[in-house]
Amino acid sequence: MRTPTRFLGSADRDAALELCARHPAENVFVAARILEAAPFGGGTLIGYEEDGRLEGLCWSNANVVPVETDSVSRQAIGDRLRRSRGGRAASLLGPADQVLDLWDRVQPGWGRPRALRGVQPHLVTTTPPSRLGVTLDERVRRGRADEVDLILPAAAHMFTAEIGYPPYRGSSRSYRALIAAMVERGHTYVVVENNEVIFKADVGSVGLGCAQIQGVWLAPWLRGQGLGTPAMAAVVERVLVDIAPTVTLYVNDYNTAARAMYARIGMHQTSTFATVLL
Repeated sequence: MRTPTRFLGSADRDAALELCARHPAENVFVAARILEAAPFGGGTLIGYEEDGRLEGLCWSNANVVPVETDSVSRQAIGDRLRRSRGGRAASLLGPADQVLDLWDRVQPGWGRPRALRGVQPHLVTTTPPSRLGVTLDERVRRGRADEVDLILPAAAHMFTAEIGYPPYRGSSRSYRALIAAMVERGHTYVVVENNEVIFKADVGSVGLGCAQIQGVWLAPWLRGQGLGTPAMAAVVERVLVDIAPTVTLYVNDYNTAARAMYARIGMHQTSTFATVLL
C-alpha cells in the first residue's frame, strides 16, 4: 500500500508555498525555509497527500514544524517522524493544536521533553506603532558587520535565558557565523551605547509578506524602566518599512510584561502557538 507521506523536493516548492499561504503569518517559518532554497534532501520536508494533492506538510530539521495538518495527516507524519528522526530534533513548534497533537504521537519514541510551553500567544500587526501615538526609540537601527562581536554576548544571553542552555560550548565560531549572516541580511536591529549592545531584536523568518521577529533582548540592568516599549516599537516600525507589510511573533503566556508591551505597540493575538523543547 502506498504511503500518503513522502519527502518533498524542489518540484514541490510551489505546492508547499501554496499550502503555507493558507495562513501566512502562522506558517512564515516554513515558508521562509522553502524560499531560502534550503535543501530538501535527507528528509527535510515531509508532505502528506490526498488524491495527489498536498494537504499537509512538516518541516523536519533541528526544529519540527507542522503546517496545515489535521489529525489524519498528523498520524501519518508522526509515523514518518518516528522512523526517520528518532528524536534528534531540538524542538517542535508552531500552532498549538497541531504541535501538541503531533507531540502526543511521537513522544513515546522520543522521550521526555525538557520543557513544554503549551500556550504561546501568536501576535500580528500591520500598523506602524507611530500611528498609534507610541514613541519610537530613535537609537534603534540595523546592526553592522563590524558589530557582530558586540551582538554575540547579547544574543547568547537571550538564548540561554529562553532555552535553558547556552548556544555553544567552547568555540563560538558556528554561532557567530549565524549572527553574522543575520546581520548581513539586515535582519538584526540594535541599540548600541558606549560600545555595548543594550537592546537587540532579530527577524528570523521572512516570507509571503510576513516577517517574524525573534530574539528580543534588553540588557537586564535596564529592565523595568520603560525602555523596552519604544525600542520594540521602533523595530516593528522599521521592519514594516524595510522588510514586510506584516509583522508577527509569539510570546510565552507567562511573560506578562512582554505581552503588555506588545499590546501597547498594537500587536494583537490571532492564534496560539506551542513549543516542545527536547
